[in-house]
Formats: sequence, structure tokens, C-alpha cells
Amino acid sequence: MEELDVEPTVTNIPAINDGMHMGFAWGPGDILVYETQYKASGALGSGAPFIHEVRKDEDIYSPVLRKLFNESHHIFVGLQTIREDLPSKSKKPQFVSISKNYRSVIRACMEELQQVAVSTKDREMAMQYGNQVSILLAIELIWNLCEVLFIDAAPAGSLLLHLLDWVRLHKADVEEKAREVLQSESPVEHHDYWDVVVSYVLQGKLEEARQMLVKQSALQPAARKMYKQMDTLLGQMPFYNPGGTQTLTEFDVKWKQWHGKVDRCLQDNSFASNRHLELICKILLGDEDTLLEQKELLGTWYHFLITRLLFCHPTVKPTELHYYAQSCMTMFLDPRSVPEPLDSILLAAFEFDIHQVIKDCSIALNNWWFVAHLTDLLDHCKLLQSHNLHFGSNLREFLLLEYASGLFTHHSLWQLAVDYFDHCPEFGRVYLELQIERVPLETERKALKVLRICEQRQMSEQVRSICKIMAMRALRNNRLGSALSWTIRAKDAAFATLISERFLQDYCARGTFSDLDLIDNLGPAMLLSDRLTFLGKYREFHKLYGEKQFIKAAKLLLSLMTAKIAPQSFWMTLLMDALPLLEQKEVIFSADQTYELMFCLEELTSPMNTAAPSTDKSMEEEDEVTKVEFLRLALARNLASAIVKEGTVET
Repeated sequence: MEELDVEPTVTNIPAINDGMHMGFAWGPGDILVYETQYKASGALGSGAPFIHEVRKDEDIYSPVLRKLFNESHHIFVGLQTIREDLPSKSKKPQFVSISKNYRSVIRACMEELQQVAVSTKDREMAMQYGNQVSILLAIELIWNLCEVLFIDAAPAGSLLLHLLDWVRLHKADVEEKAREVLQSESPVEHHDYWDVVVSYVLQGKLEEARQMLVKQSALQPAARKMYKQMDTLLGQMPFYNPGGTQTLTEFDVKWKQWHGKVDRCLQDNSFASNRHLELICKILLGDEDTLLEQKELLGTWYHFLITRLLFCHPTVKPTELHYYAQSCMTMFLDPRSVPEPLDSILLAAFEFDIHQVIKDCSIALNNWWFVAHLTDLLDHCKLLQSHNLHFGSNLREFLLLEYASGLFTHHSLWQLAVDYFDHCPEFGRVYLELQIERVPLETERKALKVLRICEQRQMSEQVRSICKIMAMRALRNNRLGSALSWTIRAKDAAFATLISERFLQDYCARGTFSDLDLIDNLGPAMLLSDRLTFLGKYREFHKLYGEKQFIKAAKLLLSLMTAKIAPQSFWMTLLMDALPLLEQKEVIFSADQTYELMFCLEELTSPMNTAAPSTDKSMEEEDEVTKVEFLRLALARNLASAIVKEGTVET
């Protein structure tokens, strides 16, 4: 058995007594847990009357995070439309743009969650929102780093600029502190003034640091020359310009010249009389001990890493990052402490171990959204081609299937999951077929949505299943028209026969048809079953009769019996329908047609007929006998009239 990477988390279930036996039932996205009456000793106990639902992905029920799922779905679908045959150079800007779109969605949800957390009065809910904000912050931090290292894949020189932007974006508290200092009555006397200046230098925001130092210089005329010298050093620090004409080698030479100048200033004790400026000078030199003393301002080991690279190795190559990352993490963190999951994930990214990043994120995060979308994007960038799972599906498809399966447990997000399954070529359709059958069909509108999805994908088995479920539900509610409509869509001949029988029973009881519009417009669908054909044709007979097209109506009525389309149990009703036509002054039925009607009547009333025992039994009733007598009399009269008329015509 494969060893677990981490111990599974323990979920405490309230109201479950210690030592009690528990039963459970697996669902597609959750588990139902209940306390049984079984005891270890075999004696029966009183089980608690509660069923607990244990959800594996609570985030899909958060209204704010639902926006994240909806918005990212549109980005995902757009990503799948990028043509595979385009050259990598033209696709790279598109992939970077898509990555930024994903991050903007994360940031928008994060800001909304922060607002909700502040405005809510429920302390427990505020804490929950706060935790979700922390998770999204970590997700955006990881995604941004992956964008820089893997998707944008910046070369030496540009790489550090991107990493600086990454650190600045995720260490925004400096700007808040700076605003607080500048808005005070005397900024230079504010207790956070020097913290802000040093923080700006640590982040490479040297222009902002110079502007802050100008305020201090103006109040100290005696030290103005020293401040001017520091301003010159800060202003002269070279930054690589990827779009410029300067080569990386030329930049490196220029940077080393500047670095030597800073070193000489420190050796000359140019700033010895001002400990703050001397501190800044040491930071500009990249002195490790000085940087480590600023742990509180740096906050994290990766901020320490980027600052160290900025002032020691500005032309660092991507392949060298892992060495500096590992050493900075070791120096910055307490050797006795265990690294947090976030630290391990970021270190794996700096080591360019994409699969370890995805694996660690899958373990650390509480849902599949992040790993599914990031892996999909990296797969499109052709960065995961060599990694297939031992059970068939590749990593991208496996994670997308897991994420989409979770969405299918939600009452509205299941519709998004369909597109994710569509873009999983190996197992997506199988998963969709299994999951779509579990969607609860509370309303006809929802059923039609599900049906449309199945029909668009030629999922005939699922189409039939949905239609039969809805037809049975409509039939139970005595909505025959709706039941027939669903049955026709299901192309279920047996069920169409059953519903047609119900229509005919309803007609016999009430004397009229319900849902005439549907029956009148059956069209070719009436051929689905013999009974449905009879229902359609019988309704056609009534229409012809109503339009006084008696000859056509009579011909149709007779054909229903002679062709055996009409069930024999319904023949008496048809014969009674023929009675008004037989009593017409004008002869409607010919002699041959009348003989055929007589034959049908005799076949129906013959004691030898065993095809319809229930009908024979009803014939014993007096009213049935009366009907037969009326019919025989009418048929005899019509036969006489028809013979006379036909004989007259012949002569």
C-alpha cells in the first residue's frame, strides 16, 4: 500500500457519543454519518436520531467564492480555444494574459471577502471569512510566482524585476504605513518614519526612499551633505531595462562599479555619524547580517531572498534560484521550527519542481480549484507533457475531473462542471454520464437544462432516463399531457402505450380529451406505439366529425377496428361513435363497410371471444345489451339504405 504524504485530518462530528458505533454512506461529494444501535458487546443501545452530512468541499457553498468559480470558468473555456498549431512565441503573451486574468479574479474575491469580514457582526463568520482571505492570499502568491517562473519564464536580468514586482504586490503594508507617516503632523518625527524608509530600500523602491529622506535632510542642515551623498547613491543604482539597448554584460559592469562606490563610502565611514544612513548603506551592499537584522520589516524568507538578490546578484539566472532560495530559507527561519506548507510550496517553485508544487498544493489546500486551473494552464504551456499517472489519465485531466466532480454536488454550479468534463478527452464523458444522472430534477425547467446538455452530446441513455423520470412524475400527478410529451422525447414505446391508455380511460370517464394541442400535433411521433397511433387517429376522427366530414370520419373509424389498431376493449366505444353516422339521413357507410361493422360487433359480442374477458363480463349488464340492440338495428337500417342506394346507382 502506498504511504500517505501527510496524516489525514480528523473531523469531529458533534452529538456522536464516545464509544458508539457509526454507520456511513458515501455520496458523490459528501458522506452521511449516523450513530447505530450496535454496541461492541453485542447489546442494543439507543442510537441518536440524527444524520450528519460531512462535506469534503465547503467552499462551493460560500456565496463570494461562488463568484470565483463562475468567473474562472469563463477564463478556462477561453483558454481551451487557443489554437494548438500557433507558434509558442505568439501563444506566450496569451498565456501570461490568461494567468493575470485568473489572478485578478482571485484578488477581486479576496477584496470582497475582506469587506464582508469587516461588516459582519458574527464573530465566528468573521473568523471564517478571515481564514478564506488568508487562503486566497496564499493562492495568489503561489500563482503569481508560478506565472513569473514557469509561464512568463523571464530570463536573467528581467527575472529579478518580475520577482521585485511579486514581493511588492504581496507586501503592501509598507504603503499603508507610509501614508500614515506622511499624513501625520511631523512625518520625520513619526515613530515609523525610518521603518518606512528602510522598507522602501528593502523592496528596491529607491525613488520613494529618496523622497522620504529629503524631508529629513531639510530639517538637518548640518547633515545635508551626508544626505545628499546617500541620495546620489540611491539615485545612481542601476536597474536592468529589458527593452533598452544595454546588454546584460554591460549592465553587470555598471552595477559592479556602483556597488564598489557604495563599498568605499562604507569603508570611509561616510555615514558613521548617522546610524540610519549607515544601515541603509549596508543594505545597499547586501550585507547578510544587516539584512537578517531586518527580519521584522522583511517579514518572510522569500522577501529576504529577493532583497539579497537585488543587492548582491541582480543578474541571477533561473537555474541559480534554487541555491539562493534554499540558503535564504535556512538563514531566515528558526532551525528548530518546521517550515509551513506555504514555505515548502514556494521553495519547490524556486527549484522549478512543478509537480511538487502541484502535489503540495493539493495536500495543503481545501479544494481542487487552484491546482486544477493552474495545472491546466501549465499543461497548455507544454510544461507537464512528461508526467502521466499510472492509472491512465494525465495529471491535468485527473485534477480537472476531481474539481468538476465537486462542482456537480452543488445545486447551481453543476452546470459549470459540464464544460470541464467536455475538455477531459479520456474520461470526461464517462464522468459526465455518471454525474448527470445524479442531478436532482426538482423542476421541469431544470430537467430541460439537463436534457439539453445530454442531447447536445448524444447521450441517448441519459436522455431516455431523464425523460422517463419526468414522465413518471407527471403521470403520478395526473398531468397526462406533460407525461406524454416526456415519453415521446424518451422514445419509450411501452410507456407511450401506458399513457395512451390513461388518455383513453380519461376520455371514457369525461367524454372529452385533455391536452388537445399536444394530441393534435403528434405528427410522426404517433408512430411510437400502436396505442399512441390509435389515440392520434381517434382524435383525428373527432376533428373530422366536428368539421362534418362524415364520409372521411366513417372511413377512418372503420379502419381503426379492421386494421386492429384500436384495442378490442375500446371497440364498443367506437361502434357507439359510429351510431350517429348510421342514423344520418344521407348514407355514410357503404354496404361493405356496414358488413364490416356488423362483423366487428359480432366478434365483440360472441361468447367464443376470449381476447377481452372483462368486456364479456360487462356485456351481461343491461345497458350493454341495450347498446348492442341499438347498434344492430341501426346497422340493419343502414345496410338496407346502402343496398338500395348502391343498386339505384348501378341501374
